[in-house]
Amino acid sequence: MRALELLAPAKNLEYGIAAIDHGADAVYIGAPRFGARAAVGNSVEDIRRLCDYAHPFGVKVYVTVNTIVYDEELDDVRLLLKDLQEANVDAILVQDMSILKLLQDISLTSHHSPLTSISLHASTQTDNRTPEKVRWLCDMGFSRVVLARELSLDEIREIHREVPDVELEVFVHGALCVSYSGLCYASQHCFGRSANRGECAQFCRMKFSLQDAKGREVVHDRYLLSLKDMNRIDHLEELIEAGATSFKIEGRLKDLSYVKNVTAAYSQRLNALIRRHPDRYCRSSLGVCSYAFTPDLNRTFNRGYTSYFLQGRQPDIASMDTPKAMGAFVGTVKEMRHDSFNVAGVACFANGDGLCFLNEERQLVGFRANKVVGNRIFPYRMPQGLKAGVRLYRNNDQDFDRLMSKPSATRRIPIRLALRAVADGFELSASLSGMPCSSVVHISAEHLPAQKPPRDNIIRQLTKLGDTIYSCEEVEVPDDFNYFIPNSLLSDMRRQLVEMLLTSTADNAVSPIVHKSIPSSPPSYPYRYQYNISNHLSQAFYGASEQSAYELKGGDGPIMQCRHCIRYALGACVKHGGQHPSWQEPLSLVLGDGRRFPLEFDCKNCQMNVYAP
Repeated sequence: MRALELLAPAKNLEYGIAAIDHGADAVYIGAPRFGARAAVGNSVEDIRRLCDYAHPFGVKVYVTVNTIVYDEELDDVRLLLKDLQEANVDAILVQDMSILKLLQDISLTSHHSPLTSISLHASTQTDNRTPEKVRWLCDMGFSRVVLARELSLDEIREIHREVPDVELEVFVHGALCVSYSGLCYASQHCFGRSANRGECAQFCRMKFSLQDAKGREVVHDRYLLSLKDMNRIDHLEELIEAGATSFKIEGRLKDLSYVKNVTAAYSQRLNALIRRHPDRYCRSSLGVCSYAFTPDLNRTFNRGYTSYFLQGRQPDIASMDTPKAMGAFVGTVKEMRHDSFNVAGVACFANGDGLCFLNEERQLVGFRANKVVGNRIFPYRMPQGLKAGVRLYRNNDQDFDRLMSKPSATRRIPIRLALRAVADGFELSASLSGMPCSSVVHISAEHLPAQKPPRDNIIRQLTKLGDTIYSCEEVEVPDDFNYFIPNSLLSDMRRQLVEMLLTSTADNAVSPIVHKSIPSSPPSYPYRYQYNISNHLSQAFYGASEQSAYELKGGDGPIMQCRHCIRYALGACVKHGGQHPSWQEPLSLVLGDGRRFPLEFDCKNCQMNVYAP
């Protein structure tokens, strides 16, 4: 039976606990430093507390240590790795291969086994899109590879077929980088903020004009590199059948409402899939979630949705009108007055809702609903460009935000209890539903006959699990059990059993963490490495002649490598049935300040490259 994992983002300890409560099987969180989202680092103590909360549910905690590292930082990384081991984290996400060497050294000096005490996951920043690359990472000691977001089902299936002995993690929801991860140097080039150091300035969310070789403007001021958000909730079964086992939600910079809503929506969908195939799949953690709301992906931050390249190249993956969240369509403006308007549709509105529309220049205009009377909306100030027939969107839902600001989910692990008499007292055992493991508490006590049937009181006392993480499905008491047991003794047995369960659950996880050994001499690297060698350990690892990180020495290659193609998006890709373009190439993206970024269309590999001016 395959264990399926829903992997949710944890901006911090609070968000991580919320993700677990709302159905995550694993969470990923940033370390104090060296994570690909530098703005959301966390103390090791908070990570330790998150592990303590997660592990009784069988939930795993993965820590991002996935930036490139400079020589002067290696000692700090070594200390961090030791601290994370002591915090009992389950895995780390890695981009810089110097970390493998550091882990080897830690194992040798602490007399550990050659198996890493922390499982290694190859971050998507290592550009994982071919079977050869994934096989190499597997041979290097990585138990899991996070695949490039751009891969199709067929490509994922091929990787799983060629490398079946490594876990495959795929993104299923959230914001999309337009460049292959790890191969974007635009932010570093333009702003001195490296994406590979966790400081991306979101060059791809900027407005560009498109000019041809003669300086003629093909497109004026649009967000040509800004993509919609990924949404693959309707494709989970296809991804599972292709070989993926972990389904990752992007969003360590998103708010708490996003984490709760998206995690709950995907958790419910996975559960529904498992109910259809109970003999084939199960969740990789324990617990049943109850929600105080109905998950709805359209009511949380999004730029519009796309399944991206999952089923091949699609025409509508970009959000060229705006990089901001438009939210859900709520109706069409019907009648205008000087201070208000009404909306044709079935949506309900609330005072304070954030609404928006695209004006005639296709610019996003946003405003607040100051007062709502039925379907009539009174803005604080009537927005310019609003008129009858305009499609209206809600990007801030006051009712939903209020609901999500309160406690909105609980998670409990169902257990079955069994009480029996033994020669010198009583034994109370517990088993987790669907799990072979059990815990047993023995208490010495005299066998005193009960003056009235004890069953009802025994069940009442033993099921008082209160605010623990357990709920009792059944208490088994033999039919001939007729002994008096004081309530205080039943309470002691129940309390001891809960403590025992809390310490043993993680050891009996549905999906044990995989540890692999790191080879002393790495197999030869199957590619020319892409500019990301930033310290002497990585240089030696790859057998490279120099440190080639763009952040250290620049480079003359592309600053972005994209599967998204502007030529295709504009309907001018002849290879895919488009019209022959009227412009003269090469094309260039032009920022408002006049900087030009030449484009190269690598049609053989179906890739668009962006170059520095």
